[in-house]
Amino acid sequence: MKYGKINASAATLTKNRTEDAIVPISGMCATCIDGCIGMCEIGKSAYRGVEVIYPQPFGIISSASEKEYPVDLSHFTILGTCRGAHGIEADSDLALFENVNIEQKIGHDKGIKLKIPVVIPGLGSTNIAKNNWEGLAIGAAISGIIITIGENVCGMDPESTIKNGRITHSPQMKNRVKLYQRWQQDGYGGIVLQANVEDTNLATQEYAIEKLGLEIVELKWGQGAKDIGGEVKIKDLKRAQMLKERGYIVLPDPRDPNVIDAFNRHVFHEFERHSRLGMVEIESFMKRVEVLRAAGAKHVFLKTGAYRPSDLALAVRCASEAKIDLLTVDAAGGGTGMSPWRMMNEWGVPPIELWSLFYNYLDKLAKKGKYVPDAAFASGITMEDQMFKGLALGAPYFKMIGMARAPLAAAMVGKNIGLAIEQGDLPVYVSRFGRTKDEIFETAPELKIMFGEKFDDIPTGAIGLYTYMKRLHQGLRQIMAGSRKFALEYIERNDISALTREASEISGIPYIMDCDKENAEKILDY
Repeated sequence: MKYGKINASAATLTKNRTEDAIVPISGMCATCIDGCIGMCEIGKSAYRGVEVIYPQPFGIISSASEKEYPVDLSHFTILGTCRGAHGIEADSDLALFENVNIEQKIGHDKGIKLKIPVVIPGLGSTNIAKNNWEGLAIGAAISGIIITIGENVCGMDPESTIKNGRITHSPQMKNRVKLYQRWQQDGYGGIVLQANVEDTNLATQEYAIEKLGLEIVELKWGQGAKDIGGEVKIKDLKRAQMLKERGYIVLPDPRDPNVIDAFNRHVFHEFERHSRLGMVEIESFMKRVEVLRAAGAKHVFLKTGAYRPSDLALAVRCASEAKIDLLTVDAAGGGTGMSPWRMMNEWGVPPIELWSLFYNYLDKLAKKGKYVPDAAFASGITMEDQMFKGLALGAPYFKMIGMARAPLAAAMVGKNIGLAIEQGDLPVYVSRFGRTKDEIFETAPELKIMFGEKFDDIPTGAIGLYTYMKRLHQGLRQIMAGSRKFALEYIERNDISALTREASEISGIPYIMDCDKENAEKILDY
């Protein structure tokens, strides 16, 4: 079985000349011929160098790993039953999937309530996040889910005011926070601000708490897409110089006269802005949590990435000792606006393995009587069956699903449909449903009832995200009803089984042929 691609990908706009004859270990064409102009990743690297490290074109794509891991969620199946009901009376007139409750409450005080157990993890300073924030924020707010503002937004904002090394004003941050707050419905959901090393140095979270009324903050150790700090591309020389002055790592050095000359001559077109690596220590982590709570944060989250198992254990311990409200673990391969492509494919602990370790560590704490933080799992979740399987895999500790690329895709599609409507250029695939947003978006009638005249103020990107969430809302309830689980709290690990011995060994979920053995024998022994 081949688990990864090496020398060609749509992400880096590269391909092999001999697509049907590839050397497995190197990814090179079986015959590398003199005369080739360099379509593969090696060839393109020969003339564009470090540009080819990253997915392209930056700013209008999100990317995720192409690697095929040995075990994934498709290696598990959902077990249904024809008997009983949990969370509702076992009555055929009552046990309807419409009556499944998938609302969730999280936090040390259960003070955060959600319509759907979904958190959109950090969407930071990348262009794709910025350009789709209106749809994402409003769509998340009206859907009753959590959305997270990612790294470096204040530091990247050219209009930010910095005094004595601290952010005192950021129009972009203010817009992101207030947009969600204006559309939040009945207290459902929440908006979270994440922070990395640079954000902490600039006191961005304190600014958002004190000046913008933000109540939830998140400490970030990393993500599943990469094991270095965040990065973006900068197309403007003056902006690159501004970021260098603000303390960011900018490559190549935008102050170097030779670099400036090369940029002006269009030898290269983009600078790279990088964030620093965090250095985690229990004592400093605990102090930072105390500082944020003293500043007024009502809830503090922690997000970590696909680091080695001992780092995951450290995250679980820190979250327990600090009584963190939500611990999100993002497994390898997760999507992003920009990460080194090879790193995204070839580093980190894969999802099933990492989530299984996560469950084991939380279970260990629970058995010792320690505080167990509410948990979220993330990495490539897009549909209701995956949501159910993941919640079952980590039951009863997994409370939330982290989803970023899929909600972003829904918001982008909604936005693009709106633009096509305005331009009178709808593709046939969409126009068969109608030519106005009232006709095309299936949720338009209910949104009109909910918002009345304000419906026209809802951008189509937000309608796209809301409509996608409605699909997940119904789809998850249908699956739960089939397993006779009428509220999230009743989902158990025995609601799924492993389809392979390897998946069973990794996860601790019984192999399908071993499920219910004793019970089945008792039924037949009459």
